[in-house]
Amino acid sequence: MEPQSTWQTAAILIARLIFAAMFAMAVAFKFMDMGATAGYIAAAGFPFPLFLAWCAAILETLLVIAFLTGAFLTPAALIGAVYVVFLGFAFHGPSHWAGNQAEFGAFMSHFPFAAGLLFAAVHGPGSVLAVRQGWSGKA
Repeated sequence: MEPQSTWQTAAILIARLIFAAMFAMAVAFKFMDMGATAGYIAAAGFPFPLFLAWCAAILETLLVIAFLTGAFLTPAALIGAVYVVFLGFAFHGPSHWAGNQAEFGAFMSHFPFAAGLLFAAVHGPGSVLAVRQGWSGKA
């Protein structure tokens, strides 16, 4: 493994902080009004909306921890990528476009996010400020 340059180390840490911040904002909104989140989930047609809202909040909290610590980053990033694409289809997919064309933009925004998560999964947490736990893309 080649040593990372200063700019590579900084870029990886900034990327991890961005991922953590995105999921932290999502989970913060859930914790601020779990009922509203459950209502949004119910409106999309899913059963057990309050249970699913709590599951999403727990998952997002675990993702935040993984990105902040670097622990289990590869599986977390893979799970995050699948989750983000699922959210795009479930809440902003083709069935929503006819009623509101802005939904197409919301749908499309999930894919660059997922691509970044896949890139993080491949390259791992970097060599600085990363707990060496779990399996990763880099030894």
